[in-house]
Amino acid sequence: MLSAGRSLALLLGLLLCSQLWAADRLKVEGYPLDNGLQLILKPTTERGHVSIRLVVGVGFDQFDCDHKELPHLLEHLLFSGIDDSGEAGLEERMQALGGDWNAFTRDSDTTFVLEVPAANQRAALDLLLAALFNTEFTAERIEAAKRVIVHENGEHPAAWQRLLGAATKRDDATEQLAAELGQACAEQDSLDRLDAAALERLHEQWYVANNMTLIMVGDLDRRLPAYLERRFGEQPPGPMPELRELPENTGHAAPERTLTSGLVGDTAQVNLIFTEPWVGELDQGTWQMLRDYLQWAVYRDLRLEQGLAYSPTVLRSAYGSSSFFSIHADVARKDVAQTQQRLHELLQRLAKDGLDDATVERLRSVALARQNWTAQGNSALADTYWSSLGSYADGRFADPAPELRKIHTAQLDAALNLLLKQPSYLRVEQPLLSTAGLYVVGAVAVVILLLALVGLVSLLRRR
Repeated sequence: MLSAGRSLALLLGLLLCSQLWAADRLKVEGYPLDNGLQLILKPTTERGHVSIRLVVGVGFDQFDCDHKELPHLLEHLLFSGIDDSGEAGLEERMQALGGDWNAFTRDSDTTFVLEVPAANQRAALDLLLAALFNTEFTAERIEAAKRVIVHENGEHPAAWQRLLGAATKRDDATEQLAAELGQACAEQDSLDRLDAAALERLHEQWYVANNMTLIMVGDLDRRLPAYLERRFGEQPPGPMPELRELPENTGHAAPERTLTSGLVGDTAQVNLIFTEPWVGELDQGTWQMLRDYLQWAVYRDLRLEQGLAYSPTVLRSAYGSSSFFSIHADVARKDVAQTQQRLHELLQRLAKDGLDDATVERLRSVALARQNWTAQGNSALADTYWSSLGSYADGRFADPAPELRKIHTAQLDAALNLLLKQPSYLRVEQPLLSTAGLYVVGAVAVVILLLALVGLVSLLRRR
């Protein structure tokens, strides 16, 4: 049970919702229930609304490629209905509460997202618990959920697309590279192996109280502590399977590849991808600052100065045990070679001359300001807590601002030079033929047809 002191402190916080507590977005009321379920509660001054995130600690990373979609399938199945009224009846119940909900499966977690009126926050939580633990895993519902996933993921490439080197999973060049390096699945999960027994086993092993975190932000009910102790505290804990070890980078991938993204078109995407090395204690902040700097540098060069790309981007991503740092630019097909050359020259020049101190400071100020304006409102703040769970401890989330302030231009210079020493991979995504190429193929086909007709006529005359 909750200690009397902790219950009283939380109740006072919910009743008074002091301006100081609400203004300090990093401070929350967080504690585990006796069954191990972690609570993170944040009362705010935004009245009449509550954002809820229930995070279950199981995602794609826990399964091999033959069963990769299992947690995703379960996520959809849990919205299929709790009685004979099915999915429609379940959705109508949430609508009657004035709320909206969704769910997302990521590499490390499956999260249920609710936005509800404050007056119905406890009723919405009751409905969520019913969906999580009262859904029947019937064959019909499982097949319906599989059809949804096929629609979301896209159909498997046809045989002719594979022969032309088309993407085998998605048209994301970094994911294609990750698959080559053994960090991602080369093929989509066919879903054939995912049956009721596998879903029930996943639900039993991973949907346990001590593998859940409940985040609530907004106009919190003063009766919430007692309710959570009663309803969520009764959920059973359980032993969980060992975490699956992430695959290691094989290092085996072609330095350059052209990926076929369609049949005909005059545009292409140039993707320059690096494996991101570890740079020590300030790793996260260093790479984020360098990403921001290169985002501006690439935009200024490719769009403003050269007019080659409208909206080039610099991204960071993770697959398996590896992190990737990548530059992407959508360009005209005829400009692919020039774009590659511009990117090479830009990176070499920055590595040789160093980054500009004034630009670093300007972008640092943007990064610091972004931490505040991206967490405005209950929904955004709840999402911030969700994405930052790894930094939570003792009622506070870590403040990233001190780390950003410690990073200087010299550290970014060193990180860039280290990055350029890593293996680099060029992936150009483009259709099989340009429009001009299609005309040439068409003309050749017409000539061949005419020659065939002439030959046929000549043959008939001889006879």
